[in-house]
Amino acid sequence: MTTMHYKQLTAIIHKEDDAFVSFCPELDIASQGSDIEEAKSNLKEAVELFFECASEEEVKQRYFGETYISSMEVAFG
Repeated sequence: MTTMHYKQLTAIIHKEDDAFVSFCPELDIASQGSDIEEAKSNLKEAVELFFECASEEEVKQRYFGETYISSMEVAFG
């Protein structure tokens, strides 16, 4: 029997034209959907498929570890 492991990952979602694009920066995996929930669900599926199919070495190479998201103020114009 396989033991399930769980990891908290980041999902960044933004609107692009008529779709929502979702991105997991820790693994550099992206997906999309017609709404936010679908984009998040599709990203989760893509990440789970990656873990299912990738070798342990590939996971180690692609996993960036801790990711920090912050806002910043910039001057323009």
